[in-house]
Amino acid sequence: MQQQVSNGVIENGASCSTNGHGDTTINGVSLNPSAQEIVRIIGQYLNNEGLSRTCEALMTESGCRLDHPAATKFKQHVMDGDWSKADHDLQELKPLLGQNNHIMDMKFLLLEQKYLEYLEDGRVLEALHVLRNELTPLQHNTSRVHQLSSFMMCSSIEELHERTQWKGKGEESRRTLMEKLQSFLPPNVMLPPSRLCNLLTQALELQALRCTHHNTKETISLMNTSLLVDHCCSKDNFPVHTVQVLNDHCDEVWYCEFSPDGTKLATGSKDTNVIIWDVNPETCRLTLYKILEGHNYGAAYISWNPDSKHLIACGPEESPEVWLWDIETEKFLKVSQSPEDALTCCAWNKDGSKFVVGGARGHFYQCDMEGTVLDSWEGVRVNGLWCRKDGKTVLASDSHHRIRGYVFEDLLDHHILKEDYPIMTFTVDKNDRLALLNVATQGVHLWDLNDKCLVRRFQGVTQGHFTIHSTFGGCNQDFIASGSEDTQVYIWHIRNELPIATLQGHTRTVNCVAWNPIHPQMLVSVSDDCSIRVWGPKDKLPKPSGVS
Repeated sequence: MQQQVSNGVIENGASCSTNGHGDTTINGVSLNPSAQEIVRIIGQYLNNEGLSRTCEALMTESGCRLDHPAATKFKQHVMDGDWSKADHDLQELKPLLGQNNHIMDMKFLLLEQKYLEYLEDGRVLEALHVLRNELTPLQHNTSRVHQLSSFMMCSSIEELHERTQWKGKGEESRRTLMEKLQSFLPPNVMLPPSRLCNLLTQALELQALRCTHHNTKETISLMNTSLLVDHCCSKDNFPVHTVQVLNDHCDEVWYCEFSPDGTKLATGSKDTNVIIWDVNPETCRLTLYKILEGHNYGAAYISWNPDSKHLIACGPEESPEVWLWDIETEKFLKVSQSPEDALTCCAWNKDGSKFVVGGARGHFYQCDMEGTVLDSWEGVRVNGLWCRKDGKTVLASDSHHRIRGYVFEDLLDHHILKEDYPIMTFTVDKNDRLALLNVATQGVHLWDLNDKCLVRRFQGVTQGHFTIHSTFGGCNQDFIASGSEDTQVYIWHIRNELPIATLQGHTRTVNCVAWNPIHPQMLVSVSDDCSIRVWGPKDKLPKPSGVS
């Protein structure tokens, strides 16, 4: 059948007209430019799935064309490995590519594939001819030409594939080549590869981002998600249900922290004990591992070494004691320079070889694993510490409502941020970019450390002058959780200031919350009511007696 092209639409002997808005009418059916694009995208999908006749019928009835005829011919010649014809097609395509065309890039890719296929076939002289007489004269990407020439020395096809990271002559490598070439072609000439699948994947990713309770390591994709309904995670799969309540501490519980490998939990209490718990991720429950005794002032802050075997425990307010524990051997080391010290906060260097301790009286030390002071900083009244990923910079919150960065090696410090009210505690996310602050009378604030700007003021939590610790958590640390003086635990999605969950169960101030870094379905909170509460999904709730 004779086909005529008008305004990008193929007329297959059908009645065709256009209006001033770009709408096209075929046999009485009006298609605006957007509808035409949708038809082309659907047609490409059908064609890729092997439904070529269905695709042809769609193009015929709609009056649209999938790709420009010159581009279709070019693709066929590439897939057939007919390099001379493909090169000739490039000249035909050139007027369609506009001023900023990439003909040279496309020609280079064609010749590269041609050269490699000759090498694989053992046609060394033909490959050498391509290298010397076709690729080199282009004077394009000379570093790649030199690299291609080195492949002449490959002694086998296997070595060629390994050194080039190339799939070898055939449909797969030519399809990969075609995808690279398509990136240089305007979409009105040839659609980008797998356009419908890419659009649907982007839609699924956006749905996951907007899902307020999306807390799974499994990536949603076209292979495991239905397109018939929008993605939405059930709140029952989120850690909002009390799975376990532990009352092993006999006084206020001040702090809790999971080990970096997610297998242990440490809790510190006014009762002078640090308890180490074993984590069962299958049941979201804790079992007693051992009790570390003798913290005379109580254990108000704990920091795990990256090895998940050593930890530091600090006391409250005027405590001069810092305890360094090996939890397996129960070997401990008291770190204290003098009875006048006040050391209430600590942090491990990211390589786990040293740590920093500090306090409100201006004592600020960097120590090794033996407790030996390596460096000290005078006059810095510290109430919170964090070691950055660079292995040098220590962040410290101070009595002037600031967080500053300190580099012990160079004795240099610099401003990071300042609040209008006291910073009670702070922590930093795993990407070393965002800081979470509990600010007296203000609640929980999120700061960008790089841009040095306030990002969020999370609402709902009651924060006076008590020491309350908040945390990042969940998959990709998409969530924020904090205790509160109103006895509740608050959870927010990191992009929203209003809480997505408020957990009830404690009867006094919730001092600290910890989210398991490996098993994101597990959250723990501790309180002045002397209890530890484990929160998990609904399916982890204890079954009533008699139910199997």
